[in-house]
Amino acid sequence: MTLPIKTVFFISDGTGITAETFGNSVLSQFLHHYRFKMVREPFIKTVPQIEDIIRRIDEIAVTDSPPIIFSTLVQEEIVEKIRNSKGIFLDIFTACVNTLELSLNVKSQPAIGLSHHNVGSDAYRKRIEAINFTLAHDDGQFVHGLEQSDVILVGVSRSGKTPTSLYLAMQYALRVANFPLIPEDFERGQLPKTIQPYRHKLFGLSIHPDRLSEIRSERRPNSKYASIEQCRYEVAEAERLLRMENISWLSSTTKSIEEISTQILQILKIDPKTIG
Repeated sequence: MTLPIKTVFFISDGTGITAETFGNSVLSQFLHHYRFKMVREPFIKTVPQIEDIIRRIDEIAVTDSPPIIFSTLVQEEIVEKIRNSKGIFLDIFTACVNTLELSLNVKSQPAIGLSHHNVGSDAYRKRIEAINFTLAHDDGQFVHGLEQSDVILVGVSRSGKTPTSLYLAMQYALRVANFPLIPEDFERGQLPKTIQPYRHKLFGLSIHPDRLSEIRSERRPNSKYASIEQCRYEVAEAERLLRMENISWLSSTTKSIEEISTQILQILKIDPKTIG
């Protein structure tokens, strides 16, 4: 059965990451009923900008069905205009702010894009440094400075190490290196010597062989590297090695990067606020 398509707008006066993250979490509860067409509208700060978006929303509402709108806008004039559109308006900030104003007995002071005005801050600098470190230490390509890492991810090729590493760096300012486990490691029956001194920082990622074969086939179709036999061998040996070395690990097969990252922080007992 073909699912109906519903248009979704993510509208923000900043990058829109908050609106999109929250919205996608909510929409995931309805994936059995709809397919969602995403429209991203970041950095909306003027009335003409929002009026142009409203025209598109109203056109879709008339010709198809009312679009869903996830908003983190704070400027009252702009919020009021989009609230009166023909879309299904979900105001993420206002619902929370109003409750807090009542609970704290104080009035909030809205500021456009305030959460993003931190380019010169120490936290922003640490995040950029973490991203640079993680990019330099991707896939075992640079082995110097591993003592500065917060986490070192290990696992077979294409098990999700790189995207997870970058997410941890961008979201939590963690310095993350990652190393592939390869057949030579399995033959030796031990971890690569380069990372052995940092065993307490290691975390393993595994994946179901069928899914691994699909991913590898997109990159190198009809190769031994992507064959189901090779994938089964590498996954089984990698998991055996991780168990033997008593390294915590999880399967990335059915988990999002956000879920994987959260579990890594919990299992390794890392508090990002204490990093750096």
